Amino acid sequence: MMASSSSLSNLFLQFSILLLIVPLITFCKTSSSSNQTLIFSLKTQKLPQSPSDKLSFRHNVTLTVTLAVGSPPQNISMVLDTGSELSWLHCKKTPNLGSVFNPVSSSTYSPVPCSSPICKTRTRDLPIPAMCDPKTHLCHVAISYADATSIEGNLAHDTFVIGSVTRPGTLFGCMDSGLSSDSEEDAKSTGLMGMNRGSLSFVNQLGFSKFSYCISGSDSSGILLLGDGSYSWLGPIQYTPLVLQTTPLPYFDRVAYTVQLEGIRVGSKILSLPKSVFVPDHTGAGQTMVDSGTQFTFLMGPVYTALKTEFITQTKSVLKLVDDPNFVFQGTMDLCFRVGSLTRPNFSGLPVVSLMFRGAEMSVSGQKLLYRVNGAGTAGKDEVYCFTFGNSDLLGIEAFVIGHHHQQNVWMEFDLAKSRVGFAGNVRCDLASQRLGLRE
Repeated sequence: MMASSSSLSNLFLQFSILLLIVPLITFCKTSSSSNQTLIFSLKTQKLPQSPSDKLSFRHNVTLTVTLAVGSPPQNISMVLDTGSELSWLHCKKTPNLGSVFNPVSSSTYSPVPCSSPICKTRTRDLPIPAMCDPKTHLCHVAISYADATSIEGNLAHDTFVIGSVTRPGTLFGCMDSGLSSDSEEDAKSTGLMGMNRGSLSFVNQLGFSKFSYCISGSDSSGILLLGDGSYSWLGPIQYTPLVLQTTPLPYFDRVAYTVQLEGIRVGSKILSLPKSVFVPDHTGAGQTMVDSGTQFTFLMGPVYTALKTEFITQTKSVLKLVDDPNFVFQGTMDLCFRVGSLTRPNFSGLPVVSLMFRGAEMSVSGQKLLYRVNGAGTAGKDEVYCFTFGNSDLLGIEAFVIGHHHQQNVWMEFDLAKSRVGFAGNVRCDLASQRLGLRE
């Protein structure tokens, strides 16, 4: 989930399925700077999906980490977002919102004053630079998103407790305005955990040079791992180097996990596209980001059109197109199919879509290619399934985004020290906790 400076982000509080990461259970010794690897158990919880087919863009899945903040500790949940830098918590006491952080109750809470060097220097990497609030004389910060929403508050320090590890003085945004409503969905999460490569990100503040996660494709367990860890049952991990850009460009997020997409294969056919369509232009538009805060995968217009055309060609014998040209799921996904209500799509007959990165590939196959739209079918007749690749143009962004739906049952490793992202495919993420000896 990216801030508006990267032209990508969306209100995570609107999501309607949660993957819950319960508190730390096991430690593994490592040689990393933090000297420990923290392993969390990941679970899924489903909530009702909206039946509307013409919603503004929103997610149906978010990854949430449960931990404790303050003294005495207050239990909170934070959306795990590799597309954001500054972590923040809801700090406003809002009626009907039980999931908020109360700074008044924490003896270790410390707001950042305007005079602090942090307010003047370290926040220059934020999309909107911090400023002094003349009323409170505290360091004020605001984050804007591409859907025109924003959230504001003050920078602050407090103690974050992750399992048995205590991290005093962690910097975050204590937000008290914006992105708030009384909806049940909004009450599910207290804040956002920024996990990108920026100096203010949670992973960098805690001193971890690597983290991994494995998302189950079913209602079962997976894991989040902070620190180093290698396991024989993973099989080989393919690595693709990060694209590092030192020159500031208007449409390039320099602290995102940017990789180089080089091509797309549908079945055995590679799309006939010039390499240049995958390379960012002189403004930075066209970078490819791996983002845990975005659900589906979005491709720039010409690439999406080529993929859509080829997928229709290869599936015309097994899938029936929705005959309504105005049907666009969530406002961004315009390739949908009708399937008999008593059957399911012929997943085995679908071609594999392979995203070809520099040095690595990510294969999207079977059920990960189609997403069932609840309530969109005709009563007693058809169900509607939509292609899980969307058009960046419809989303209003100038980037390729690899969402976490296509990361299901893939071991995802983010190696900040070696500037690379790793993929290990065909991993049973629902069995990962058992393999690591975690208890329910």
